[in-house]
Amino acid sequence: MVVEEKGDYLLVVNELLVQNQKLEQCTRKEFNERRIEKRTAYTTTKMDWLQGKEKCKKLSTIGAIYTEFTKNGETSREWHYYISSRKLKPEELLKHARLEQAAESMHWLLDVHFQEDKTKVWDMNVQQNLNIMRKTALNLAREYKNRFEPRKAISGILKCNLFDVKNLVKFIAVLLR
Repeated sequence: MVVEEKGDYLLVVNELLVQNQKLEQCTRKEFNERRIEKRTAYTTTKMDWLQGKEKCKKLSTIGAIYTEFTKNGETSREWHYYISSRKLKPEELLKHARLEQAAESMHWLLDVHFQEDKTKVWDMNVQQNLNIMRKTALNLAREYKNRFEPRKAISGILKCNLFDVKNLVKFIAVLLR
């Protein structure tokens, strides 16, 4: 349906065997909250060797991202594999994968802090209003984080400021300055 509507896809897949293939690559290193994140993206648009590629309409790129997280001297490693209908360079795969992680992070925050998935509201207008209010609260917390406490996790900001009525008025007043 996505392809028929002239859209593109970027999908995470369980595994891709890309051994002995020439892949473009790009590495980025970031320092986030006392941890070092090193991400290396690999992509190719040459897929003559890929079995079953005809099952994926408009398949144009396959790729992988290898990530190393180092915190307190301990390193963890993981691989994520992708297929896309758009021709992507490794830099673009890194960018689009991060955007997807940000969206997933927002949904996780909405579910964990506001129990959005457990909400039993049947009226569509009420659902939309609650959704707007939850996302406004997240945006307030992000703004507060960016301006005043860049090293503090959004979860901590929500807990300290939005879920404690004593701090809520002070929190909003600080943002309005």
